[in-house]
Amino acid sequence: MSPEITNFVGYGASFFVVLSFILKDLRKIRIVNLVGCMLFVIYGIYSNYLWPIIIPNAILCGIQVFHLVKKS
Repeated sequence: MSPEITNFVGYGASFFVVLSFILKDLRKIRIVNLVGCMLFVIYGIYSNYLWPIIIPNAILCGIQVFHLVKKS
């Protein structure tokens, strides 16, 4: 992936994580935050495996999925 696209993925991830703090509905917060975390994982992988970004966001993805499935 080109560095420009990688940067856009990182900006998109930041956008979705910040957006998740603006929302009030817990289900929407989890979905939007999940998208942001997944984008951060992708960003970390394509930025030469930035493990401090990949690991916590992958864990957060799992937590968000767990709560979304548990509530359904």
